[in-house]
Amino acid sequence: MKPATDSPAGRKSTVMDLIDKRSAAGMIAFAIVACVAIPNILSPYWLYLAITSVIGAVIMQSYGVIVGRAGVMSLCQLSFAAIGAWVVMRLNLADAPGGLLVWLILGGLAAAPVGMLIGLPALRVRGVNLAVITFGAAVSTDIVLGAKQFPGTEELETVARPAAFTSNADYFVLVVIVFTVIALGLAALDRTRLGRSWLELRHSERLAASHGISPARSKLAAFAISAFIAGIGGGLMAGQLGLVVSGNFAMGQSVTLFAIAILIGPHHPEGALMSGVFGAAMATLLEKVKLPQDLGGIIFGIVPIFALRSGMSQTDFTRNRKRVAKARKVADGTAGDDRERADAGPPAERTVGAPARPAGTEPALAVTGLTVRYGPVTALDAVDLTVPAGTVVGLIGPNGAGKSTFISAVGGFLGRTPGSVRLDGTPIDRLAPQVRAARGLRRTFQTTLIAPELTQYEYLDIGAGRRLARAEADELLEFFGCPVGDLPISIIDAGTRRLLDVAAAIAARPAVALLDEPAAGQSAAESLRLGARLAQVPERYGVAVLLVEHDMELVRVACREVTVLDFGKVIASGRTEDVLRDPAVSAAYLGGADTPDGAVPPTAIVTPTG
Repeated sequence: MKPATDSPAGRKSTVMDLIDKRSAAGMIAFAIVACVAIPNILSPYWLYLAITSVIGAVIMQSYGVIVGRAGVMSLCQLSFAAIGAWVVMRLNLADAPGGLLVWLILGGLAAAPVGMLIGLPALRVRGVNLAVITFGAAVSTDIVLGAKQFPGTEELETVARPAAFTSNADYFVLVVIVFTVIALGLAALDRTRLGRSWLELRHSERLAASHGISPARSKLAAFAISAFIAGIGGGLMAGQLGLVVSGNFAMGQSVTLFAIAILIGPHHPEGALMSGVFGAAMATLLEKVKLPQDLGGIIFGIVPIFALRSGMSQTDFTRNRKRVAKARKVADGTAGDDRERADAGPPAERTVGAPARPAGTEPALAVTGLTVRYGPVTALDAVDLTVPAGTVVGLIGPNGAGKSTFISAVGGFLGRTPGSVRLDGTPIDRLAPQVRAARGLRRTFQTTLIAPELTQYEYLDIGAGRRLARAEADELLEFFGCPVGDLPISIIDAGTRRLLDVAAAIAARPAVALLDEPAAGQSAAESLRLGARLAQVPERYGVAVLLVEHDMELVRVACREVTVLDFGKVIASGRTEDVLRDPAVSAAYLGGADTPDGAVPPTAIVTPTG
C-alpha cells in the first residue's frame, strides 16, 4: 500500500491546485468584462472615480488579510501605502530601471518589514491596546510625511506610467489586473496552512498552538503580507495622481478604511471591491442625494468605536455560502446514514494511515515532579505520570483536582513549571506549545474552538499539518463517528465537533494525544462507542493517549491504566480496575462513603468540568 502522501491529494500542492478553478474563472471573466466595458461607458470623471475605487479595493485587500482573516485590529494600513508611494516616487525621480510595474513590487517589499515591525506588539497585546499602538504608528507616519515632502513634489516630477497604460482608460485596465492578481494570490493563500492558521488565530491562539502553528509567525506574516499589498496600493495611487502629498495618507483615512472594513468586510474580492467603491464614491453619493458630507464622518467615527468596545475587528461571515447550502442538503440526506455506519463499528483493520508505533521500553510521555502554583494555591503538587507507548492511560479525579491544569502544563500553555516532561525520552520542558505540538504532543480542549469558516477536511489538514488524502480523511471521520464529507463546521453540532477535534489530533500521528473530556455532550451509548474507538487508537494509528474523563464506563472501556488526582496530588495509579476499587479513590469522589464492592460508581462521576 502506498503512503497517503503519495496520492494526488497528499502531494505538495501547486498554486493552481490551491485556487478554486470555478471561482478563479469567474473572477477573471469579471475583470475582462470590466476592462472592456467600463472605460467605454463611463465619463472621464466617473472613470477617474472607478480607478480610485479599484485602487481603494487593492488597499482594502490588505485589511482583508490583517482584519478579516487574522482578526487583528490595525489602524495604520495607509501608512504602509504611503511607504509604497514614497518608494515609487523616489525611484521615478531617480529614473530607476524597470518602470512602474517593478517599482510597485519594490514599494510593497519596502512596506513589508515595516509591517512586521509594527506587528511585533501584536505578539503581546491585542484588542483596544493593539489598536492604540497601530493608530500611534499612523500618527507618527502622518507627522513624518507632514514634515518632509514626497520625492518629486518640489521638482514637479510626476510618476511615469507604463507605455501601454498612459491614458486613464488604459490605467484602469492596469489597476484591475493588479487587483485580480492579488485576489487570486490571496485565494490560493487561503487554502494553505498559513491562510487557515489565520482563521484559527482569529478564534483561538491556544487552538492554533496546539496544532503546531506559531501564533507569532502567523501574526507577523499577516502584517507583512497586508503591508506588502497596501504598499502596492500606495504605488498605484502615485501612478494615478502623478504626485501625492501627505494628505492622501492622513491618519483619519486609515480609521475611515477600518470602519469600511467593519461595515462591509474585505475578506473576499467582492467585499474588497465594494469597500473600495464605497470609500471612493461616498462623498459623491452624499452630494447626489443632497445629504451633508459630515454624515460620512459620523458613520465612520461611530463604527470603529463599537468595534473597539466589543473587542472584535470584523463581523463574522461564512465562507462560500453556496457550499454551505449545498452541504446542508447533503447532511440532511446522508449524514444520518454516515453516523449509523460509524456507530455500527469501525472497520476491523486499518485501511489508511501511518504504521503503528511499537510499544518499547521508552515511555511515550514521562512526567516527573510537575508542580503548578497560582500564588498561594498549589494546583499540582509534584505529580508523576507515565504514558507507555502503545497504550491509553486515563487521568481522573473529582472536580477541581487539577486534571485540565495538568494537560495545560504538559502542553506548555502555562509557561515554565517545576518538574520534568519527556516525550519519547526527549526533554520538552523549555519548548513553546506549538513546538511541543510539532514534536508530537497534541491536545484537545474542553470547549470546541474550531473556526466555523472551515470545513471538516480543512480542519483535519490543519490538525495533521499536511494535506490529507481524501481516503485518509474519510477514514478518520468515519472511525470517530463524524459525518463523512467536506461539511462546513458551521452546520455540525457541538458533540460532533468534539469528535472532530479528536480526529484532528490523531491525524497528526503524534507520539501522544492529550484528550480533555472528548465525550462531553455525548449520550451514554455514544460515550461507550467512543471509548471502544479510543482503545483501538494506539494499534490503529500508532498514537498513545492520555484521556481525561468523568465517565467511568468510558474509562473502563478505553484505558488500560489510570492515574487519579485529588487536590493536585496523585492518590492512586495502576491498572484501571484495581484503581477504581481503591477505597482512597472512592473517598475522593464520594467524600468517604463506600460502595458495596468498594468501587467508584459511574453515576458519581459525570460532571463535565475539571
